[in-house]
Amino acid sequence: MSQPTLFDIDENHTVESISNPKTYKGIYAFHKYWGKKPIESLDYCIENCTSKNDIVLDPFLGSGLISREAYSLGRRFLGIDINPFSIEHTLFLLSLPKAEDYKNAINLIKKNISSKISESYALENGYIATHFLWNKDILQEVWTKSNFSRKKIQLKPIDFDLKQIEKFKDYSVKNIQKGTFFENARINSSETMTVYDLFTKRALRNIDLILDEINEFSGDVKRALQLTLTSSSGQMSNMVFAITGRGKTKNQQSEKIEVGSWVIGLWRPDLHFEINVWNCFENRAKKLYKALLEQDFSSAEYKDSISDFYEKQAEIGIVQGNSKNELKKIPSESIKLIITDPPHSDRIPYLELSEMWNCLLNKQSDFSDEIVVSNAKVRKKNKEQYLNDMREILNESSRILTKDGYLLLYFNAKDKNSWSFFDSLEKQRSLIYLGSFPMEYSANSVVQDNRKGAMKSDYVLVFNHSRTEKTIGIFGKIKGWTIDKPFKDVENA
Repeated sequence: MSQPTLFDIDENHTVESISNPKTYKGIYAFHKYWGKKPIESLDYCIENCTSKNDIVLDPFLGSGLISREAYSLGRRFLGIDINPFSIEHTLFLLSLPKAEDYKNAINLIKKNISSKISESYALENGYIATHFLWNKDILQEVWTKSNFSRKKIQLKPIDFDLKQIEKFKDYSVKNIQKGTFFENARINSSETMTVYDLFTKRALRNIDLILDEINEFSGDVKRALQLTLTSSSGQMSNMVFAITGRGKTKNQQSEKIEVGSWVIGLWRPDLHFEINVWNCFENRAKKLYKALLEQDFSSAEYKDSISDFYEKQAEIGIVQGNSKNELKKIPSESIKLIITDPPHSDRIPYLELSEMWNCLLNKQSDFSDEIVVSNAKVRKKNKEQYLNDMREILNESSRILTKDGYLLLYFNAKDKNSWSFFDSLEKQRSLIYLGSFPMEYSANSVVQDNRKGAMKSDYVLVFNHSRTEKTIGIFGKIKGWTIDKPFKDVENA
């Protein structure tokens, strides 16, 4: 069952590697997600806290990186998440298509629709536009490339360009859900907003064309194509801001305009780009194809319920649902390691931010059962409810862990109250806090909390049923290891 990891399988991750993690590459760098954790710390903990065929549980899958690493190291894996996107991305990581099958699918899609998409971006001179610079609803510039030199050409819009845009003003979307949004100033969303508001009508039509083609496929290839689209959708949207003033010197204002990218939130800046949809999709596809060529492993089979995972002794279980409810279905003392990155209080509203992807995947999001603190008041996801949910999850974690099992929480929060789920464990003495170590990052997809008073590092919190020299031993040499609580100096809120 053991498969090669992203890094060489025969190179065990050391204490030193945790403090000096590598940047994500290949498959793990393919799709955006805001909470990816360094592979080195995950592998070190899995390798040292478990043995072959032990069960590793992640009740908050997120991007699904832990699933792949656990399986690669020969462990059985059980993962849970309420976010449909998380389930799809995890299954993608566990069951990749063959590179040639994926390439053939992309080539067929290109043959069928690339010319239709290009026609929508055609200029009067016959060139195909790559970028359109907008200031609110006014077109400022049109960018294209010479067929000979491929050098960028910046043009002022003419009537022909405006008429091209006008063709799509009444377009009716077919394959994309409108989605559910809430009034949430922190991520620039409103209750009247739909996914359609994030794109031009021309972009929506062209995405529809791609989805029509994707829906002709099935299995691993279809999922890979869908995630190619979701991975590139941010650059297809009106959320791509224009970078101005970069490189300016004293008393000199640079007039150069560069293309930004979607980072986080649903902010649609006044000065933004509309980018050729096919170019976005094809560029992402090329990256995935290259990554697939580097893979050499068989696809993993999985079960989608707790009962099937245990009854059929499955290697992998991937379950969509509320973690609080699903944990109750797990037999007592059956999990050797729980390693997870739960929602960090009000830090990142993962499900709200994933709604664009879920709409493109034609998946319904269950916002009511999400464990999170949301700034969207209508959701009534307050800190008290979040803490109660976390306490319940931790108590269940104590029940399902083996006597020598570990609970590892990747966590960060800016106020002491958000850490108070510790109280439940300490009062019941169900699990003992052994210590923690700071999380080192090298990956750009990790979003740090820059709010006033926020902690500058995530922490890995380590729990066990007993505190002994042996249980602490595998962690004690990690740089920054401390038995103090990381939140001891955090202010009350």
